[in-house]
Amino acid sequence: MELIEINPDNPQQNRIEDVVKCLRRGGIIIYPTDTVYGMGCDISQPRAIERICKLKGVKPEKANLSFICSDLSHLSDYCKQLDSSIFKLMKKSLPGPFTFILNASSNVPRIISPKKKTVGIRIPNHQIPLSIVRTLGNPIITTSIKDEDDVIEYTTDPSLIFEKYEKLVNMVIDGGYGNNEASTVLDCTSGEVEIIREGLGDINQYL
Repeated sequence: MELIEINPDNPQQNRIEDVVKCLRRGGIIIYPTDTVYGMGCDISQPRAIERICKLKGVKPEKANLSFICSDLSHLSDYCKQLDSSIFKLMKKSLPGPFTFILNASSNVPRIISPKKKTVGIRIPNHQIPLSIVRTLGNPIITTSIKDEDDVIEYTTDPSLIFEKYEKLVNMVIDGGYGNNEASTVLDCTSGEVEIIREGLGDINQYL
């Protein structure tokens, strides 16, 4: 288990590469985003996905896991063809604090989606996860770190996250304090935009 400091504005490439090595070995990492700290793994590592689901206390097929991408180029890999208005909205609002729920293609790993027909896509406005995904070459699975304290709800201090998860994950990235408000979740599967959860992002400024 490792706590690794990475500059959030200008991530050190050698440290990003250490994170990617951990992911390719099937490791689970905790990392900052533009909203809350997230827990994730390489999308191509089914055992790591199973471990994350076990930590969350849910079955993989019922877990609401999202993908972190570095840009919109992965959309055609994991999502069915988008309505042009939804694509334009994503282009305007991303990177940003939004999770877009889209219709999943058959390329979504079967462990997540034997029957699941949707997938969440995130492109956070934060250089650490974007650098990780670019170096890895494919998306990472992501889920938020929740705190048992209903008032705080999300853990923001990476040193406290490390104390809590050091025996459960392989690496915690210290990228400074996180936010305690999650992303805004938008269901776009019908071609219209439906706000499922109000979070940090205000999609109305892009509509």
